[in-house]
Amino acid sequence: MDAVSDRHTETVVVMSSAQVGKTEIINNIVGYYIHQDPSPILLVQPILDMAKSWSRDRLAPMLRDTPVLKGAVREAKSRDSGNTIFYKSFPGGHITMTGANSPTNLSSRPIRMVLFDEVDRYPPSAGTEGDPISLGKKRTNNFWNRKEIQTSTPTIKGTSRIEFSYENSDKRRYHVPCPHCDEYQVLKWAQVQWEEGQPETAVYICEHNGCIITNSNKPLMLKKGEWRAENPFKGIAGFHLNELYSPWVKWAEMVANFLIAKKSPEQLKTFINTSLAETWEEEGEKLEEDFLLARREHWGDNAPEDVLLVTCAVDVQGDRLEAELVGWGAGEERWSLDYRIFYGDPAQPEIWGEVDSYLHQRIRTQDGRQLTISCACIDSGGHHSLQVYGFCKGKHQQGIYAIKGGNESSRALITKPSTNNKLKVLMYTIGVNSGKERIISRLQLTEPGPGYYHFPADREKEYFSQLLSEKAITKYNKGFPYKAWVKTRVRNEAFDLAVYNLAALYITGVNLDRLAVEVKRPAAPPPKKEEKQGESWLPRKQGWLDR
Repeated sequence: MDAVSDRHTETVVVMSSAQVGKTEIINNIVGYYIHQDPSPILLVQPILDMAKSWSRDRLAPMLRDTPVLKGAVREAKSRDSGNTIFYKSFPGGHITMTGANSPTNLSSRPIRMVLFDEVDRYPPSAGTEGDPISLGKKRTNNFWNRKEIQTSTPTIKGTSRIEFSYENSDKRRYHVPCPHCDEYQVLKWAQVQWEEGQPETAVYICEHNGCIITNSNKPLMLKKGEWRAENPFKGIAGFHLNELYSPWVKWAEMVANFLIAKKSPEQLKTFINTSLAETWEEEGEKLEEDFLLARREHWGDNAPEDVLLVTCAVDVQGDRLEAELVGWGAGEERWSLDYRIFYGDPAQPEIWGEVDSYLHQRIRTQDGRQLTISCACIDSGGHHSLQVYGFCKGKHQQGIYAIKGGNESSRALITKPSTNNKLKVLMYTIGVNSGKERIISRLQLTEPGPGYYHFPADREKEYFSQLLSEKAITKYNKGFPYKAWVKTRVRNEAFDLAVYNLAALYITGVNLDRLAVEVKRPAAPPPKKEEKQGESWLPRKQGWLDR
């Protein structure tokens, strides 16, 4: 906040973990400029819905409850008030709130102060207009005293926007003194130590003299800390802060979270990004088909007993439909139960009749349970969209949905469905990039358990070639890097189906770990017909019901 107020600083970059007050800093900056230095302000969130949430949940309460801001923005109910959810005017200025996916709002009014929040979640391009940060920065060209603020938790090394900006700043880090030897240092995860399996024993080891620092020492260390730059200052002030500094998170909590996260590549990536505020470096080695071929297993005609739920995905091609049946276990452990190709013209009803029968089959498990397909996703983004819509119409209660892929790098795997199609069918837009990243990280697991992928003994090599048919590369838009997936071979249906099945699992909303407990729970004995033990009968019966 001091850097924003410094007339020599034009750009401020904050690369930080979650839960260290980053959003509150943005709130304070906006409040300051409304009260002390009224100016045209632009706040850019990754998507429009997040801008709406910030306006309602952050800005509105601040304007209402801060005495010096109260009344600065007129009531929304007053005529021609200049107060909407995305635009608010005040004496001497205004604030516009928008999403990085909204090119119109990024390229209109001149702006003095632009705040880019969570930039690593931005799409590579705002529609067809180009890089959203470049569009927003152009709006400040008319102001000699312009300000730009970028904040975010980082994501993947080499494609992280905030890392790119931070590396071009003066790179300030927060140095705190050891409470015992008074030597200053940056808090690093490598210096946190604990007894095996006992996160509550976590302490910090001073890197200078090996002093043992406890969490209770943190408040005084933070109070005496100071920012120190690693690069010369050239108008860009950059700040890095991880969760080790957070007044609200104990080191023992971080250790407990780490012990859970390290079991899965995805959770570990989240910990690295959102707790340590560091970029995640992808595995350098490329997966090979033979590596997956060697993992094929025999489990017979029935699904393994650890399968709790079944999904299906269908890919539509010009002359065929391809479907994969997948079983899911605790921790999203995955079994590819069947892969079927239906040859024929997808424009004709006969082939859809075959698919309909396939989707209504029952799957028997080795321990005798009968499972039906909980959710099926059918791709409508390519060939024969109208036929897919027609087949899926009215079937959402059976868990059968039309889907299409969304290639935006920031799109979540699943979001709210819509009916924005010709037949008004309930349809999900799938964040395929997010799905592909998860699948590739899970394919690298070598031990059965959470996230592990199992393949049947009779699965052919072509399937594995398709599963590894794409690779992630770094592209640039207006100088900013982003991650894109490109084909390394023509056929990639198995990879697409893996993404659709993962989306189908998330559409069900089922907690697999909780379901595992329910399935494995032994059957409760029937209650006795009569039990003459006075008042003690009811509590025991209640206990049986609870079990």
